Amino acid sequence: MSDIATGARIKVFWQPGCSSCLRTKEFLTQQGVEYESRDVHNDPQAQAELFELGVRSVPVVSIGKHYTLAQSLKDVVKFLDLRTTLADPLPAATLVQRLDRVMSAVSRYVHQFTPEQLHEPFRNRRRTPGQLCYHVYRIAEMGMEASQGITLRFESFDEVPPETWTADDIARWGDDVHRRFDAWWAAEKDPDVNYTVSTYYGTRPFHEVLERTAWHATQHTRQIMLMLESHGVAPDGPLTDADLAGLPLPDEVWG
Repeated sequence: MSDIATGARIKVFWQPGCSSCLRTKEFLTQQGVEYESRDVHNDPQAQAELFELGVRSVPVVSIGKHYTLAQSLKDVVKFLDLRTTLADPLPAATLVQRLDRVMSAVSRYVHQFTPEQLHEPFRNRRRTPGQLCYHVYRIAEMGMEASQGITLRFESFDEVPPETWTADDIARWGDDVHRRFDAWWAAEKDPDVNYTVSTYYGTRPFHEVLERTAWHATQHTRQIMLMLESHGVAPDGPLTDADLAGLPLPDEVWG
């Protein structure tokens, strides 16, 4: 590790329930990197510091006025000059299978919440189970759209369903996303996805974006399971170790 990555000057800007944020913090801890934790969701001063950098999304790793978006751990490794090697992603077809499984799971889970529970914010994040179920489908849809030439934008991750939507409405919309996702993959001419796409954190290999889409959606599905369990409800067909294997997921479910 270089000198730049050994002091308390390093800050991580994050918010609760953010899967990439949790993974970034765990990764830095595993690498022995000390950092100052800045929760932009619950600390107005932390949010002001983030905005002062000229950034509106998290996670962000910064040193002084310099920063990197942390959607890709490769960028974090490069920014901090860490001496570590990241694992290769799973094959594209396997990543698509994992997304297929989580979308099917969320279609079951959303119906297990009562109408009141579906619209009740969870823990220290103003996000409801209904919004998170919607978010999982939107993640998959945005990954698909990136391959179709639509730039991946961070603002799209903040989209939520109409407040009047019920579990049936969310599942109906999600099942349509699922069908379109399956049709997209069936028509994919390059099963190895050897091409680049446009994202808010730069031009990226689509294989990298697909991996992030898969683990991001999977992590949030784990959180939906946690939400059910917090109400004493066993998830209908929980994700298994096999569903998680090989994905660069955080160890913790919420943080």
